[in-house]
Amino acid sequence: MGGAARGAAAVSVVVATRDRPGLLERAVRAALDQRYAGDVEVLVVFDQVEPRALDVGELPEGRTLRTLRNTRTPGLPGGRNTGIDAATGAYVAFCDDDDHWVPDKLAAQLALFAEHPGSVAVGSGVEVHTDGKVTPRLVPYPAVELRHLLRDRVFALHPSTVTVHRERLLARVGYVDEEIPGGYAEDYDFVLRIAKAAPIPCVPRPLTVVTWGGSFFADRFAVIADALAYLLDRHPEFADDPEGRARIEGQIAFYRAASGARADARGWAVRALRGNWREPRSYLALAMGLRLVSAPGVLRALNARGRGV
Repeated sequence: MGGAARGAAAVSVVVATRDRPGLLERAVRAALDQRYAGDVEVLVVFDQVEPRALDVGELPEGRTLRTLRNTRTPGLPGGRNTGIDAATGAYVAFCDDDDHWVPDKLAAQLALFAEHPGSVAVGSGVEVHTDGKVTPRLVPYPAVELRHLLRDRVFALHPSTVTVHRERLLARVGYVDEEIPGGYAEDYDFVLRIAKAAPIPCVPRPLTVVTWGGSFFADRFAVIADALAYLLDRHPEFADDPEGRARIEGQIAFYRAASGARADARGWAVRALRGNWREPRSYLALAMGLRLVSAPGVLRALNARGRGV
């Protein structure tokens, strides 16, 4: 990698994919075209499909591209971990195959690492694109702490914004959880565990464009509910924040109702309301049980505002 400036650390970019032509090439091209002085290697990890050649044109100086097969558990967590294992850079950045970065994303984040020596990870804001509408979402804190993540998911700290110091990650946090049901919410679990090790500084502007539509989990409601219940068990710290725990319980109620498990949904809704009587997801779950609203309709309305359940 001959193009690096002296002192600029190498970065490995992990793009886990099930192969979305066009979107994948856009994500890879944006990573290769970063205005960053150090070397950048892009690792495209194909999950449950054969690796294929990518049409991204000529590689800039100091940039390399490798395609790999997921050699760990099938699914997104295994794909990310395969990339972590294969990475040669001191830092590892993640990008979903349907998202892409602004040109100075890595430069801004590596500068932030220099301002916060010892950090395990840094993040940034995002710009959500849904059906032609653009919604900026910024991280509301200079650094995201565990208490922030217990109270709220902090959506702007999206997996496609996260860059980690590889050695500190493996020593203090570990890999992405491959046991979480369906691989859903592995990103939330990941940042929760990182925040237990150290606060996560964030660049106060959108550095990643997040494209919504066609999610793998769009109608896998039972799997989502199982993953969220797993998350509560894995992080007992939610007991210290009743409002934050009620938020997760309300989400479980919503997705149980969406999957048709109405009695189970009512139980989770009541549990959430005991922790926070204002928890709106519980009321949505109860309304779905009465067939007053539908899950697809609620999700469309929220997504149009750049938000999720």
